[in-house]
Amino acid sequence: MLGVGDVVEVRVYEEQGLSGLFRVATDGTFQYPLVGQVKAGGLTPGALSEYLTERLKEGFLRNPQVTVFVKESNSKKVFVLGEVNKPGTFAFEDSMTVVQAITMAGGFKDLADKNRTVITRVVDGSEKKFVAPVEAIGLGREQNVQLQPGDIIFVPETWL
Repeated sequence: MLGVGDVVEVRVYEEQGLSGLFRVATDGTFQYPLVGQVKAGGLTPGALSEYLTERLKEGFLRNPQVTVFVKESNSKKVFVLGEVNKPGTFAFEDSMTVVQAITMAGGFKDLADKNRTVITRVVDGSEKKFVAPVEAIGLGREQNVQLQPGDIIFVPETWL
């Protein structure tokens, strides 16, 4: 599924003026020649290709051959910050968990407060924060937390 910030390459066979790179804006759309504003958010590249093909057939081209490639998948990332060895931005994977993300970030530093890891997630347009007890999850005492694209994981420093 395409999302905000993703960059797609649209290629129309033998139509250089209609081929190019387009970034999905914060409202999930981008401007496309002849068609105007195109809603790409939530569509697969194949569905976007079909949509553009149908729109270009409406009085512009006889038999357009449209291909859509994802050049940058900026909407599908998670961010791991704080007391981890390699903080940064990581590609989101289906069924990704908080333990997976912290492992991708090189694991905890010595002063990490592992059971006070905070996950920030946007739900219905507002930020929600909740604590993930990652050490307890690792010991099998708590259930692992499924992540969503755009989640921010912050590992605080321990008070001890």
